[in-house]
Amino acid sequence: MVLNFQKDISLRPFNTFGIDVKSKKFVGIQSTDELKAVIKQHQEAQLLVLGGGSNLLLTQNFEGLTIRIETRGIEIEQEDDGSARVKVAAGENWHDFVLWCLENDLGGVENLALIPGSVGASPIQNIGAYGVELSEVFESCEALSIKTGEIKIFNKVDCQFGYRNSIFKNALKGQYIITSVQFNLTKAPHQVNTSYEGLSEKLGAKSPDIQSIAQAVIDIRSAKLPDPVQIGNSGSFFKNPLIPTKQFMELQQQFPKMPHYPDQEGKIKIPAAWLIDHLGYKGYRMNDAGVHQNQALVLVNYGDASGAEIKKLAQAIKDSVMENFAINLEFEVNIL
Repeated sequence: MVLNFQKDISLRPFNTFGIDVKSKKFVGIQSTDELKAVIKQHQEAQLLVLGGGSNLLLTQNFEGLTIRIETRGIEIEQEDDGSARVKVAAGENWHDFVLWCLENDLGGVENLALIPGSVGASPIQNIGAYGVELSEVFESCEALSIKTGEIKIFNKVDCQFGYRNSIFKNALKGQYIITSVQFNLTKAPHQVNTSYEGLSEKLGAKSPDIQSIAQAVIDIRSAKLPDPVQIGNSGSFFKNPLIPTKQFMELQQQFPKMPHYPDQEGKIKIPAAWLIDHLGYKGYRMNDAGVHQNQALVLVNYGDASGAEIKKLAQAIKDSVMENFAINLEFEVNIL
């Protein structure tokens, strides 16, 4: 087994913000065995694990070892007349996996089309969009313990999924590297989810199927969100906040047009984009760091912004929302 370790590598090509910081050591891995070997050789090293680099803001050079997960593979492990369990390698591109599902007429992830990043990162964030969350189709994942080098299987309960959250962002943060994810997907006829208001409007009078839903999602996202290849960004930078009903009722008196949605936790979800837009930040620019002109949730790098500059802008927005609405905005993006 020959591993290609590199030194003082720029991570600019490996993060969708396009931030130019260096990693002291860097290696790409193509198999779980390679990952085990790297972990065994670097037990004491500080590690940065990258998939698609789409949910990460780098603010400084990294003095440890960056491991880029480049594993590939999609296979149907088990199926019957109505469903299929599919195992996907962590390094697979998420949207490519969605397209594979559409080609094979497997439903469940069509609402999650065009989300940037890798399959291995999807359970960490419990990614979600247009009325669907990953946890709804998640069966289990396999993950490598950095401490022991052993593989452990995590089922849905083990993962402690929440809104854009999981055990891998909390109690087990930095302790495991996900190597594969198993999904429970449906065969035709599919039950589709068109509950999201913008999605149902886009579909119009069409009789929805998984292909038309995915295309509608792609069209909506393409119109609203910048392509990271053209403008550096990491998608939604902030989570939509959940607030107590009493607090919302008080805010509604002051801001009667504030959009809101009841949440399963008994709280009210407020669109973070509305809060940021209401404060005049949409389209705002601070040197090469800015807020996208079409979507206030998205912070962008117009060219040579540093991670520190984008973080400074994010903090200014967070502070302003707290000052004006008494709402704590949480970052969805991981900051190094």
